Amino acid sequence: MRKLSMEELNRLTVADFKNTRKFPLTLVLDNVRSLHNVGAAFRTADAFAIEKIWLCGITGRPPQREITKTALGSTESVAWEYAPTTLQALHQLRAAGYVLVAVEQTTGSQLLPAFQPDPARRYALVMGNEVFGVEDEVLALCDAAVEIPQFGTKHSLNVSVAAGVVLWDFMSKIGWSNMQ
Repeated sequence: MRKLSMEELNRLTVADFKNTRKFPLTLVLDNVRSLHNVGAAFRTADAFAIEKIWLCGITGRPPQREITKTALGSTESVAWEYAPTTLQALHQLRAAGYVLVAVEQTTGSQLLPAFQPDPARRYALVMGNEVFGVEDEVLALCDAAVEIPQFGTKHSLNVSVAAGVVLWDFMSKIGWSNMQ
């Protein structure tokens, strides 16, 4: 066994990536304060070929050194848009037909393994602030909430880690093999 070379990985160019089919998923970053988390979200969004990232409120926007360092070029490949508030972004997404899903522990949240997305629908996954989570007004607008089962002493994951877990779960359920 050996690691694959860059040529063997056969990665897309940025131009080719922009023209490929994307998973019907969008990440919404609700006042994410860490620029490193924003960069990591971009890198994850590129890896999973999702449609777009919405950067809302205080969430940092490219180009910024901390985002660029963590994103490793994915700020050039992944479509993104800024909204002054998360509510504004969610109203636009709802009007475009997205199902709005908060990734948050709530009285009505469903464990992620039990949540079954409809492959015919598009989803906006709302990731909250590192300290305060998804804002209450934002939760009220969401169609559902999912939470990642955890078995240790902590009650949350880093927002960029949680984004990766949830994106992978959704992709697995909506048919990631159809993209290959």
